[in-house]
Amino acid sequence: MRPLLSEGKAEDLARVFEVLASGTRLRILHALVLKGDPCMSDLADAVGMKPQAVSNQLRRLVDLGILDTRRHGSHVHYRIVDPCVVKLLHHGLCLREETQARHHLDAG
Repeated sequence: MRPLLSEGKAEDLARVFEVLASGTRLRILHALVLKGDPCMSDLADAVGMKPQAVSNQLRRLVDLGILDTRRHGSHVHYRIVDPCVVKLLHHGLCLREETQARHHLDAG
């Protein structure tokens, strides 16, 4: 078990969750999980957004250290470099599915 978060660590963690607390960025991350190492245009197509809009969102994820880039010719490819992000995304989806299922049971 980890010790109680210090105020500084709690603020750092809050910044991570602030970046992740975007439906657009979560969709982009999920597309990256599904596609692996797509180029910008493939990623933009997957989420139905313009490449520039996707690029703006990706920059925040790269700055946080969640994603990395590599060039292949004129294309920039993105990939998730932190396996904790993939786990967090799956846990978040699981939590949402479980709470929805409980809500339906309680309502029924």
